[in-house]
Parts: sequence; C-alpha cells; structure tokens
Amino acid sequence: MWYSEFGQLIELVALSTKSAAPTLELERSLFSAKVKFVAGVDEVGRGALAGPVSVGVAIVSNETGDVPIGLRDSKQISRLAREKLIAPVSSWVIDSAIGHVAASEIDEIGIVNALRLAWVRAYRQLQTKPDHVILDGKHNWLIEPKGELFTEPISDIVVPVTMQIKADASCASVSAASVLAKVERDDLMRAAATGHPEYGWDGNVGYGSAGHMEAIVRFGATDFHRKSWNLPS
Repeated sequence: MWYSEFGQLIELVALSTKSAAPTLELERSLFSAKVKFVAGVDEVGRGALAGPVSVGVAIVSNETGDVPIGLRDSKQISRLAREKLIAPVSSWVIDSAIGHVAASEIDEIGIVNALRLAWVRAYRQLQTKPDHVILDGKHNWLIEPKGELFTEPISDIVVPVTMQIKADASCASVSAASVLAKVERDDLMRAAATGHPEYGWDGNVGYGSAGHMEAIVRFGATDFHRKSWNLPS
C-alpha cells in the first residue's frame, strides 16, 4: 500500500513539473488586509459546443496549510493528475462548490449571464461565504452590467473582487477551483456520452474537436448542444 501511494505521488509530481506551482501570495496579501475568507473562482466549459458551463469556487483562509503537491491550473495537467488532486484539494480548502448552467439555459440567457448564474448556484451551496473573490481574467462577469434586459437580476451577491490575469495558474485558490470544476464537468460529459457515443464526449468533453463537429453534421444537435451557437451543419 505504501509503495502504491508513493508511486502515485511521484507520478503526480512528474506530471506537473513543466509549469510553475501556484502560490498563496495574493491570498495572503488579502489576509493581511483583514480579509478572513478568500474565494478563488474559475470557469470551465465556456468555449464548448455541448454541455454546461461550470464555475468552481474554492475558499481559503489564513489558517489554510501548504498548497497540495502537484496543484496547477487544470489546463496544464493531465486528466490523471487532475483526478488524483480531487481528494487532497477538497481536504485542503475550507469549503468549495461548483455551479452548472445547462446548454438550454445558455441558449436562453447567453454565455456571460450563464457564467454569472453558475457563480450564483455555486455560492448558494457554500457553507462558508467569502469576504473577497479572486477571479481569473480581466473581465468581471460576476457583476451585473448596467442596462441589463432581464427583469430580475441574475446575481445580487455583493463581494469585493480582485481580477488577476492567469490567476488559474498563479493563485492556488483559483487553481483549486479550476481543478474541481474541470473534473466534475468532465465527469458530467462522460456520463452524457453513454447515451450519445457518436459525439465522442468521453474524449472531447463537449469541445469542438474534428470528430465532434463531423458528428453534429451527420447526426444533428442534441439537447446537450448549445443550439444558439454557430454549430456546423
């Protein structure tokens, strides 16, 4: 048993040595400013042709320990490495949640509003609410834009946000959110693939691979597809 666990650890480290490890540097600067709970937030599936868009939230505090070995942005590591990180990451964070918005909802409200709705769904699951958010990128899609056409706002959550480009690679809390959301969304798409094997979702997880696009042309779009998008025909 010990040898098996040690071998898995070595494999995990080897899979992630090509990229720099994320740190808690930005999170700690917020703790120094009297922030108690920081949420790393990242989205997965924004550019897919099929399946949900998902938002992961990972909460850390000043009491959070060392970053789990091998943690990286989910795009930088293999499926095997991501899946092996689920247990250590889940036990490392104070709290975590993932919100999903289905393809039909994306068609109805658009992708940016869908991202915001996924955030709301994740936030509502949290037992520990964040005092501050670190969000990957440069566009704060958590905030409702002025002049929105919807009668009711998608989000009434008020929390300060720090934007950080490439936060999914540099900030450990955002890397954790990225990994948790990526694994859960991929699992959803692989489950959906059992009923629609012709689209190759067990491999492409809904993204626009050549095989996936050829299958849309041949078999048409399913209820898992984002039909408002420019799908091949």
